[in-house]
Amino acid sequence: MRYVNHDIVFQEFPDEVTLAINISGCPNGCPGCHSPHLQQDTGDELTGERLTALVENYRGEITCVGFMGGDADPARVFRLAALLKEHFGPTLHTGWYSGRTQVPAARDLVHLDYLKLGPYIAARGPLSAATTNQRMFRVEGEKLIDITARFQKA
Repeated sequence: MRYVNHDIVFQEFPDEVTLAINISGCPNGCPGCHSPHLQQDTGDELTGERLTALVENYRGEITCVGFMGGDADPARVFRLAALLKEHFGPTLHTGWYSGRTQVPAARDLVHLDYLKLGPYIAARGPLSAATTNQRMFRVEGEKLIDITARFQKA
């Protein structure tokens, strides 16, 4: 699994300062994708060592690490999330933005705090649209709590 870049973001996961890591090799090919460059397998390998170094660089500044993509290798996303929890503890939250439509098995989600599911469908809009097909969940044990409404203005 490769990543193209990373950035500190504030809107992808509620109440979090997130180190968002943009993962390439997306197999979904959503029409109207806002990051079509991530459909190609480019960038540097996202190893456990590289991930740990990135997080160490922002320690004390971030509250969450977001895997933006990774649908080509979800098992790797789960392993990297587990590594983060093991190394940094439960106070560093983890989230995954996935274009998949199916919820992974609960056992796979144990190291995630957030999960965004759903391909981008231009006619339905992003998470902030009331008509969106995408869903953001807070992961609590084996339960998924739908928090999509937090992204939408009343």
